[in-house]
Amino acid sequence: MHARYTWRTLTREATLVLLALVFLIPLVGLLNVSLKSQDSQTSALAFDFPPTLDNYAQAWDQASLGAALANSFAITAVSVVLIIAFSALAAYPLARVTRGWSRYTFSFVIGGLLIPGQLALLPLYATMRDLDLLGSVWSVILINVGQQMPFSVFLYTMFLRELPLDYEEAALLDGCGPVRSFVTVVFPLLRPVTGTVVILNTVGIWNEFFTPLLYLGGSDNTTAPVAIYGFVSQYVSQWPLIFAGLVISVIPILVVYFALQKHIIKGFAGGLKG
Repeated sequence: MHARYTWRTLTREATLVLLALVFLIPLVGLLNVSLKSQDSQTSALAFDFPPTLDNYAQAWDQASLGAALANSFAITAVSVVLIIAFSALAAYPLARVTRGWSRYTFSFVIGGLLIPGQLALLPLYATMRDLDLLGSVWSVILINVGQQMPFSVFLYTMFLRELPLDYEEAALLDGCGPVRSFVTVVFPLLRPVTGTVVILNTVGIWNEFFTPLLYLGGSDNTTAPVAIYGFVSQYVSQWPLIFAGLVISVIPILVVYFALQKHIIKGFAGGLKG
């Protein structure tokens, strides 16, 4: 028996369509402005004919987006791998050990979520300067790992507390030590929450602006958001070039998302459920 199509269903679907259109308006404006000539005086949503692709070529050349995208990819990939490794290893004893120090340590780690990042700007900058890491991508990688680990540890710990101990006990009976048991048995079971950690951190690190601007400013190791910011000045902002650069910088993330769409949705849903 088929469900009846009621006015309530129609209203719900119409609301969802309107919301989708509202979210699409900025994207249409972004793409439209990127196709306008630089002397265009029309609004962001008004289409100019014929559209031009010169902005993309100029943005790519003038901002050196090829090198900037390569730096963004390297920083994001290395940061996410380190976050996953350190967070999962840190969360394992926090979830499995029931002693008092484990609870206090977990509270201390989660306390990192409550500390504003601005409080550590000067000490961290001085530390990176003393380590001679200013201008190096490793400074940004270290900062990203430190900033994102508390929440990632929280996600892994909560997920691990829901996992039964049966698999680990069986592995220990077979002669596996704690480290081997974690690597071969536990970590594969963390795939759903690992997907969540990868998604959240990849998007956040790829779009990060202030940290690369602070630690990589004045060097050749710029990232895509900082490179695009070069088109903004005090008196003149080259919006068609800025929007073209934004479209270019979004393409890698979209390609990865559409290529791994099923795995990303399963991982995100499973991680949140866990």
